[in-house]
Amino acid sequence: MSIRYKIAILFAVLSSLILTAVALAVYFFSVKERTDFFRLRLKNRALSTAQIVATVVDSNYSIIGKLDAASVASFYNKSVTILNYRNQVLYQYADQPGNEISLTSEQIEDIKISNEYYFQSNNRTVVGIQYLNEDHNFITVIAAADVDGEQYLEDLQRLLLFASLFSTILSFLVGLLFARTLVRPIRHIIAEVNLISSHNLSKKIDEGKTNDELHRLSKTFNDLLGRLQESFIIQRRFISNASHELSTPLTSVSSQVEVALQKERSNEEYKEVLRSIHEDVKGLHLLTKSLLDIAKTGTEGSIELHHVRLDEVLLRAAADVQKLNSNYHVSINFETMPEDEQELTVFGNSNLLYIAFKNIIENGCKYASDNSCTITTVFSSLHIKVHIQSMGQIIKPNELPHIFLPFFRAGNVEEKEGFGLGLTLVKRILSLHKAIITASSSTEKGTIFTVEIPSRNNIQDLMRF
Repeated sequence: MSIRYKIAILFAVLSSLILTAVALAVYFFSVKERTDFFRLRLKNRALSTAQIVATVVDSNYSIIGKLDAASVASFYNKSVTILNYRNQVLYQYADQPGNEISLTSEQIEDIKISNEYYFQSNNRTVVGIQYLNEDHNFITVIAAADVDGEQYLEDLQRLLLFASLFSTILSFLVGLLFARTLVRPIRHIIAEVNLISSHNLSKKIDEGKTNDELHRLSKTFNDLLGRLQESFIIQRRFISNASHELSTPLTSVSSQVEVALQKERSNEEYKEVLRSIHEDVKGLHLLTKSLLDIAKTGTEGSIELHHVRLDEVLLRAAADVQKLNSNYHVSINFETMPEDEQELTVFGNSNLLYIAFKNIIENGCKYASDNSCTITTVFSSLHIKVHIQSMGQIIKPNELPHIFLPFFRAGNVEEKEGFGLGLTLVKRILSLHKAIITASSSTEKGTIFTVEIPSRNNIQDLMRF
């Protein structure tokens, strides 16, 4: 079932429930009003009859009989009974002979106690009143059927039932029209999305001018398309660069083997060729390892996250970098050591953070003129900032925005070994940890990489949202 029919049915059901509630309320109050009105008529007739009886001399009730016979049309199936204080019948009349009202002793006592008592008998409403003064003490009882009232309520029932059915059908049709109008922008969005493929991600959905949920949905789709387009561009660039970088050492190895096999050579020449091939294979191995590391950090759901002491990660990375080369020197300065251990802790993956900081520190030492770098760490309740500073070759301002792109290498470091994947891997790892990395380079302060990573408490607050 389409959402249009679901909305129409829901609208019709809700409207029907409301109309049914209103109809029941109207019918209930109509019944009450009709009953009260008919009881008031009976009471007034009983009072009129009692006043006439009070004026009768010598129990001559013939005049009352004439009045009752003359007013047959005022009440249907009417009967009148008058009792004295001893419960003896003084007068009785009925429009239909044999249909006089008979009272029980309990009903008579109820009339005497309340002075005005109503009850139902044989589909008729009965009212009994006690007329009591210094000269008279008697009970007047009148019974009649409210035929007009019953007919009125039956007509009202049919009218309300018809109105409810008609309103339900009308509500469904109106709901269908309303749902069609409501769903039309969604169908338009679906049609536009169906026209988008991986080859035309630049196409955007019309967001409209209204600031409603559909506008926000379209904007969300456009943002998603923008991210997908950027991801595809990066992926294509990465594949192109990776293919080129992988083909270079393979071509070198293949060429050296072909040249070596063209003629007989001495053992020393073969060893020289093997040493050269070995260097190319080592480079190929490192390149492949870097590409696999980047692939492994592709999605946040593919890594395990735990509470990690960042100071321990930094100490471990600095120690391992110094082991790589005896000329490398790393100094760590913890400006403030918080008393709360949680401010030293981040929520992440220890091994990945180690790889990220090791790459930054190693780059700092590799490209520094004195092969040394300084790590400064500042702790706070929300973030941990790590500054990695080295003096040496300066990155040009126009190259700074590109240093985190795959296979990008600054122009003044091309003679150094590397593939331009280290900072790409760093950026990917830190993004998974909700961290931000920035770089600055100047002749006065050297090159500084600043990593701002949320502390344990802050990342838990971020994850709630």
